[in-house]
Amino acid sequence: MGFKCGLVGLPNAGKSTIFNALTNLGVEATAYPFCTIDPHFGIVPLEDERLNLVHRIAGSAKKTPTVLEFVDIAGLIKGASHGEGLGNQFLSHISRVDAIVHVVRCFDDANVAHPSQTMDPVRDAQDVTLELILKDMELIDRRVQKIKTAAKTGDPLMKKNLESLEPLAQAVQNEQELRLVDLNPLQSSLVREMNCLTAKPVIFIANVDELQLQGSPMTRALESHAVSVRAPCIPFCGKVQAEIAELAQEEQIEFLNAMGLEETALQKIVRTGYEVLRLITFFTANANEAHAWTVPKGSDAVHAAGLVHTDFQEKFIKAEVIKTAELKMHGSMKTLHDLGLIAVHGRDYVVEDGDLLLFKIRG
Repeated sequence: MGFKCGLVGLPNAGKSTIFNALTNLGVEATAYPFCTIDPHFGIVPLEDERLNLVHRIAGSAKKTPTVLEFVDIAGLIKGASHGEGLGNQFLSHISRVDAIVHVVRCFDDANVAHPSQTMDPVRDAQDVTLELILKDMELIDRRVQKIKTAAKTGDPLMKKNLESLEPLAQAVQNEQELRLVDLNPLQSSLVREMNCLTAKPVIFIANVDELQLQGSPMTRALESHAVSVRAPCIPFCGKVQAEIAELAQEEQIEFLNAMGLEETALQKIVRTGYEVLRLITFFTANANEAHAWTVPKGSDAVHAAGLVHTDFQEKFIKAEVIKTAELKMHGSMKTLHDLGLIAVHGRDYVVEDGDLLLFKIRG
């Protein structure tokens, strides 16, 4: 599906270290500002026990998980919205992502420079957010000027667009992120057209060191800030997670069990990415392959079928729907069939997270 999450933050916030842990690609990560200039891209699969279940019961030859793409973008500094540092390049890269993963450093280290010389995670988070707001202010002002010129012709649509943009302009002037503004349908459409940065979902990552895995004043301050701006916040030790990523799957499980954890922070980030992007997972299976697919929440069966194959969308007749929770409970397709637990739906069926869909098409 190509959903992208962009890792952003101040220089030396730990973006590249976290990107390495997420993708295990081993990009350069040093203690110097602007180590990352060109963005790096990595695909991260979502570990899902439901796919393992479908794969096993269907007896498929292989399995294909669903994924998110992560982009490691150059560090942002004050003035980026006006072209300072790598500002224009940075803001061009971030405009292409679907969600923002905002990495904030929550540990002090004399060997790692900080742009402000002092540690204050909330200030750092606000500095980056302000640059995004200022860029949105520029985008909205440019659109307003363009529409004002068009509105002189008396076009009622242009007048309506102008009226819709005025509250948005006021919001960013008040340093408010657009994702926190209650938008009507026309405003939402205009925001999408302008590709406003602060309308994108946000996940905060509190980058901590090994001594702060159980929490610290800086981490708690960032978590409180995240709550105030309605965003999730995930504590993350880049070094530890990078080490975990290099372990074999069995060793990872042992390591997590020893620490009393159910999943790696990496998987928590991917899972949270799905949540903030309002994505769900459905499955298909046959003898060849068990496959996990990603669709926006609220997608219908025909849209889901089109992801699997364009022919499925064009020749759609119906979809047999199996709930993976029931498949886990009863352990076989035959039992579900005998119990009448395989539902049949038409093209308007709204796909639910965890559905196993068996599409029937015209021959």
